[in-house]
Amino acid sequence: MDGIKYAVFTDKSIRLLSKNQYTSNVESGSTRTEIKHWGELFFGVKIIAMNSHRLPGKGRRRGPIMGQTMHYRRMIITLQPGYSIPPLRKKRT
Repeated sequence: MDGIKYAVFTDKSIRLLSKNQYTSNVESGSTRTEIKHWGELFFGVKIIAMNSHRLPGKGRRRGPIMGQTMHYRRMIITLQPGYSIPPLRKKRT
């Protein structure tokens, strides 16, 4: 599980589950081909499409100093009909 950090559970990602699309945050340095290869190898599924976008880091203040959290990448993976991924663990906050 080098590339995928955790699954994303938002209103949109739950709607996409009905279309056999899964959403997760991945390492910002990983490429689409790495994530596709890793997902097919680890979960044993066939991925037909992948969409990704880079989300900016959030501003964090510690006293008088303003900083940024790291940016991250979100992938939406579409599987072939008949395949599914077991639920991934939700990130604890």
